[in-house]
This record gives sequence, structure tokens and C-alpha cells, in this order.
Amino acid sequence: MKTEELKQQNSIDFEPFYQALEDDPKLLEEALEILLGMVNFEPKSIKKLALFIKEDSRNLYNEIAEMNQSSQDKGNTSSCCGGH
Repeated sequence: MKTEELKQQNSIDFEPFYQALEDDPKLLEEALEILLGMVNFEPKSIKKLALFIKEDSRNLYNEIAEMNQSSQDKGNTSSCCGGH
């Protein structure tokens, strides 16, 4: 009985799910929040996810790197009245 259930689960067509994520940015955002929540407490999972993004999703990796650099730049700049 369990073998038959596993076969049915493995034959599920995920294409409609992927299409829904592509079509609705809110659904994609919610799915990403769930994913990040799942890996948040597993350091190995976080590293695997980061590696996957770096290797297979170069645009996303570049955007994250750019955001990180921008955040670091903002933290290193002095204010207009910093006493120069």
C-alpha cells in the first residue's frame, strides 16, 4: 500500500505549481519565505541553498551580492555632519 502511495506522489506533475509561482509574484514570495523558514535552522541546508543559488541561479546570486555590497557601503559612509 505504501509503495503505491509513493508511486503516486512521484508521478505528481509539478508543472502547474511552477507555473503558478511564475504567474503570481505573491505566491513566489510566500513560497520563498516558507523555504527560507525551513532552512533557517539547518546550517548545512543554508549552505546547500547558497551553493545552489550561486551555481544555478547566477542572476539571483549577483542581485544578492549587489544588495549585500550596497548595505555594506551604506554602513561605511559617514553622515553629512560627521565632523569632517
